[in-house]
Amino acid sequence: MAGSLFAGFLNIYYDTAPDFPICVCRHFYGSTMQPMLNTAVRAARRAATIINRASFDLEQIQVEQKAPNDYVTEVDKAAEEAIIDVLLSAYPTHAVLAEESGGSGNLNDESENVWIIDPLDGTTNFMHQFPAYCISIALQQKGIITQAVIYDPVHNDLFTATKGGGAFLNNKRIRVSKTDRLSKALIGTGFANRNKDEKALKEFLRMFEVMTLNSQGVRRPGSAALDLAYVACGRYDGYFEKNLKIWDIAAGSLIVSEAGGIVADFDGEAAYLKSGHIVAGSPRIFGQMLPLLASAV
Repeated sequence: MAGSLFAGFLNIYYDTAPDFPICVCRHFYGSTMQPMLNTAVRAARRAATIINRASFDLEQIQVEQKAPNDYVTEVDKAAEEAIIDVLLSAYPTHAVLAEESGGSGNLNDESENVWIIDPLDGTTNFMHQFPAYCISIALQQKGIITQAVIYDPVHNDLFTATKGGGAFLNNKRIRVSKTDRLSKALIGTGFANRNKDEKALKEFLRMFEVMTLNSQGVRRPGSAALDLAYVACGRYDGYFEKNLKIWDIAAGSLIVSEAGGIVADFDGEAAYLKSGHIVAGSPRIFGQMLPLLASAV
């Protein structure tokens, strides 16, 4: 990819743009991984190479402010370009919806195959060397999320799911937690404060209060995709957040569902990808969270 953004980024900071070692996922996973999921994993790993290299020299990274408390770095852009290059090299007719570059020229309401990409979910964490950020890639086919990858490059945790095929963490099948009471549950959440919306903040604080009073604890690390992955593997028992973008939750929602969890909006409906309002959890914990959250909004 001569002249590409991510090659140029590596040339500036690391002398040369290396030939990225790409994991051959049939050896890591066995031969059953779906080809499209395999490609998404390769894309995530290539992006992770860029992110990990950049993390050693954060002071040299250029940062732009998109909106109050909403930042994008050249690492986000370079990682996104790397992901798109891998995906479209394999599937040149597919459309793309990505956080930084937006929709591809062929993206429209009739697009059957759309890759939904967040190249670095948790940019603020990355900028502060807070180790809670990830790469999120999902494939939407005819309006349904069918493939999902969330890769945590700090801990080398690779979460994957294919619709109807289960959810996995580093090649091991995962399931949501067996916690049966909210009083014993650990809950994840987030609050996007980039718009300084006082009304939204007050609503969030009411939800935070009701969850804090009724659960064992509430955590807010700052990466929605990673939060959903944590629900899928049982590190969290539930999760809630409002005002997210589709690239924040597309992959995570499928991984939770394939791990046996429930994902819905605050009305218990399936419109979370459109609204950006999401509640997720194991079936028992989800059922206890939803009415409490409804009483707070």
